[in-house]
Amino acid sequence: MSALTVESLRQCLAAIRDPETGRPLPQVDGLGTLEVNDNQAAITLRLSTHSLPIAAELQQRTIDHVATSFPGTQTTVTIEPVTRTVPRLGQVGLRARSVILVGSGKGGVGKSTVAASIAVVLRRFGARVGLMDADVYGPSIPHLLGLEGRPAVSAEKRIQPIRLGNMPVMSMGFLVEPDQAVIWRGPMLHGSITQFLRDTDWGELDYLIIDMPPGTGDVALTLSQAVPIAGAVVVCTPQEVALLDAVKAISMFRKVDIPLAGMVENMSGFVCPDCHKQYDIFGAGGARQRAEEMQVPFLGGLPINIRLREAGDAGKLAEAMENDADRAPLEAITRNLVSHLALRSASSKPTTQLPTL
Repeated sequence: MSALTVESLRQCLAAIRDPETGRPLPQVDGLGTLEVNDNQAAITLRLSTHSLPIAAELQQRTIDHVATSFPGTQTTVTIEPVTRTVPRLGQVGLRARSVILVGSGKGGVGKSTVAASIAVVLRRFGARVGLMDADVYGPSIPHLLGLEGRPAVSAEKRIQPIRLGNMPVMSMGFLVEPDQAVIWRGPMLHGSITQFLRDTDWGELDYLIIDMPPGTGDVALTLSQAVPIAGAVVVCTPQEVALLDAVKAISMFRKVDIPLAGMVENMSGFVCPDCHKQYDIFGAGGARQRAEEMQVPFLGGLPINIRLREAGDAGKLAEAMENDADRAPLEAITRNLVSHLALRSASSKPTTQLPTL
């Protein structure tokens, strides 16, 4: 075992990979200041805003690795967030590090609520996030977040999205009256999705979360051809009829070569606020079992939460995320999602181009 010095500590930390790129931290300027004093080590990790949702996981991994390499060392790890420039993706020129689709095999399983909640939680972690409502026929993102207004168009012909704080949001719900139906054939649908991606002034994003239409329509094919997709999240409820449709959604994503980022089981039990007993109204564990059978990561379950349902109906879903207890299951799912993306980056062949800090 070598002595603990700044240089030996730096060599030790070369085994820790940057979650976003999968490269050793020193190769992406991921190491900040390193201090050594007897058996104490103070480490600063420079972590991209894309990876902030799993900062705590990386901190603990680093502490454990140093303890294994230098037994008896007391280690503190500080995270320094850094913003990396984002290259343009695909023919539409979208500047987003990871595009995440949130879909379902059928309607009514809480897909839009999950999509909006993941976007809000990612933003709370410190990531740069955009939210796009691709459910053209039944846009519900504006209602869930209490957003309204008509997007303006700049002199450069760029659509200015409606913003929730600093998060850009784009939806067909901003362009049509609430009581008006969108009656389009496939080519018009394809055109609107492409225009949302290409012409909206999204800025530079770590994540673009896209709320998909329910079912297995052609929007997934349109998106797969427009931009590289980091992963698709499939939302379902525990009962068998919903799981059958979720399997079809998984099959659809695989047929258009969109990687599966995981499954979420929504309405996964209800805890009575009076007696604190859990009731599995729609069954339990079905999504986890089906995810294992289909070799899809299981991201977690979301219990029925009356407060979140009421908040969504009132257009205050983002405000409801301020409650630690209500937010906790969604935070766990979001961290699992980002961890899965990081594992895939670590196992993939590194590119020759390094990200710019």
